Amino acid sequence: MKHRTAFFPGSFDPFTKGHEDIVLRALALFDEIVIGIGHNSSKARYFSLEKMKEAIEKSFEGKPIRVVTYQNLTATVAKEVGARFIIRGLRNTTDFEYENSISQVNRHINEELETVFLITSPHLAPISSTIIRDLHRYGSSINQYLPYNLEEEEQSN
Repeated sequence: MKHRTAFFPGSFDPFTKGHEDIVLRALALFDEIVIGIGHNSSKARYFSLEKMKEAIEKSFEGKPIRVVTYQNLTATVAKEVGARFIIRGLRNTTDFEYENSISQVNRHINEELETVFLITSPHLAPISSTIIRDLHRYGSSINQYLPYNLEEEEQSN
């Protein structure tokens, strides 16, 4: 049987427990997951790309998961890392509409690429990176939404 690698792209600013849930569930379907942190040059990151990559790697130590950063089309990077599948989490119908359009374009760019949608676990559906950034920006604790302790890392730096 062929080795099945899936690519999980996103800005992950920050990577949340919702993202972690999608990755862990995807491991039941694929042999390896490559988490791709996309860099959008027209958008300033709130959390450092390097720190996020390191935090995600620590969260999945010992699991068949790689973390890469990229500045290219997702479909192109998926092919470069040997993935024939893209994993996307859906919280609601708005996510579906957006992700469906992107999956169509990705398939046009790389016809061997298949997008697999996983529905977010209900208890994690309200979590979004945008909300977490706002909470953090205004001084609220965010560790309950993250699979790592970001505040502990910030204090040690």
